[in-house]
Amino acid sequence: MILSITVIRGITLLSLTGPGIVGNLFLFAGHASAFLTRPEKKPIHLILAQLAFANTIIICTKGSKDITVSFHLRNGLGTATCKTVFYLGRVARGLSMCTTCLLSVVQAITISPRTSSWRKLKPRTAWQVLPSLLLFWILNSLISSNLLSYITAAQSTNGSGITPSGSHSYCHMLPSGLIVRWLFLTLMALRDITSQSLMGWSSGYMAFRLCEHRQSVLHLRSSRFQRNSSPETRATRSALLLMACFLLFYWADFIFSFCIGSFLTHDHTVLNMKLFLTLGYASLSPFVLISRASHQPPRRSARLLVPRCDSWLSPHQPILPIK
Repeated sequence: MILSITVIRGITLLSLTGPGIVGNLFLFAGHASAFLTRPEKKPIHLILAQLAFANTIIICTKGSKDITVSFHLRNGLGTATCKTVFYLGRVARGLSMCTTCLLSVVQAITISPRTSSWRKLKPRTAWQVLPSLLLFWILNSLISSNLLSYITAAQSTNGSGITPSGSHSYCHMLPSGLIVRWLFLTLMALRDITSQSLMGWSSGYMAFRLCEHRQSVLHLRSSRFQRNSSPETRATRSALLLMACFLLFYWADFIFSFCIGSFLTHDHTVLNMKLFLTLGYASLSPFVLISRASHQPPRRSARLLVPRCDSWLSPHQPILPIK
């Protein structure tokens, strides 16, 4: 019975990771090609390319761990593999959070009124957001560096290590000093609190501006234009939908992780739910962006191979032109 559960879990995991990888690679290829081939380097190309790249790493690392566990491929996880997989997964998870936060903040600044002081922070070119993206890499690499010392394969320990959630007995985390443990936990908490506070502020601000904009133009447009929202409004709704997806999956995953850590439960349903919550945002986010872009009317000179990458968050026009 247990074998059948793990096999079903592995098959379900493959069906979840496959579309997620394809969607993120499609999104990454579209924005990377637009950034490399077009003379105008837009910030949105770099931001969404990094977000898709980080989500791809999350799916590959988490998927490889759980597929190995589900199909009992014990020899696939040595000490070096355990260190690499867990380290890259942790770095990519933090990178995805920080990049999503930057995306939300940039969108909130873009829709602010022209007279607002926040508009001075609006990035005009990709090179203005590049330092922030590089900082995210350095920050998350340092925060996750303790895993390189304390993660090891199960056969290299005597059973005294702590098993990471969802990895059963294939990899262990060796006990660390109290100061080291609290130092890295504090750094991760500060990163998460700061990122999600900025996400919450920017999402609330975008929702407020959307409502304000809708009320201000309601009496100016005819009924024909009222039924068709502007591309700028759709772009802001896409950002809000992306933020809602991230916060939903993050907090649901946090609650399940807290329950597993507090009650040390090994219930297969709880562990499977945590697995899907961990992969949910990384797998769903590219389809949110692609589906929202596909609803926009095509330009006269539309490029068929790039899925409307530059139609989302255009940096040269305010999303809500409120004076």
